[in-house]
Amino acid sequence: MNTQSFLFIFFLSLENPVFSHEDFYQVRACCAFNGPNFNNIEYTIMTSFNKQNMMQYNSTRGNWIGFTQYSHDNSYYWNKDPADALQRVLQKKLLCYDNLHHIRTMGNLSTTPTIRIKSLIKPDGRHPALLICSAYNFYPKQIQLTWLRNNQQVTKGVTYSDVIPVGDLYYHFHSHLEYSPAPGEKISCMVEHLTMSEPRVVVWDDSLPKKEKTKIVVGLIGLILGLVILISGFIYHKQKSAVYNSICQGHHREWWPSD
Repeated sequence: MNTQSFLFIFFLSLENPVFSHEDFYQVRACCAFNGPNFNNIEYTIMTSFNKQNMMQYNSTRGNWIGFTQYSHDNSYYWNKDPADALQRVLQKKLLCYDNLHHIRTMGNLSTTPTIRIKSLIKPDGRHPALLICSAYNFYPKQIQLTWLRNNQQVTKGVTYSDVIPVGDLYYHFHSHLEYSPAPGEKISCMVEHLTMSEPRVVVWDDSLPKKEKTKIVVGLIGLILGLVILISGFIYHKQKSAVYNSICQGHHREWWPSD
């Protein structure tokens, strides 16, 4: 697995004692794995009260820090307590090291993004063109998208969406490019993701997509076939009418009553 970093979050004590119908206390424990072999592990704990951060423990620093006066005083005493330090080491082993095999197994879920470019607005002389480059159904979340104009990076007129979660695992990502097209230039979208050994570059083609061309060809064939049927029916009707008139004229006799 070529993953350079991976984040595993384990939620702890989501249903801590409630002090009132509106108050709640929450503790969140996280294991962060860095490196291709998950050899660097950082264990963190974040406590909050009514969505306000109170205290944080970080195994890299090896201590607690407080975000309020009350929690600052508590962190001071907890950092001096040897029993608390041993408890954090045990938690890191149970939550991080003992689950390392399962985290590595999850790496098999990595999925390479599907990349597409399409035009949203075509230039009309008054407004610039607008393209969108989209990355679909990729995992893990980390991704980088770059616009290129004649193989040179473009930053002006570029906007990015948030990385959008889709379902329980995959993500989508979009970027827009607003530009004034010039003859003979090449616009492309370069995507970098952990599942790809090298960046993938997709070149924008302003001609009709193959699917649209197929629709047009099928429509023209249907139109031509309809005209052929219509003309054939018209010719057949004319010929039948001519034969009928000839028969009637050939058998026509005048009859006059005798005096």
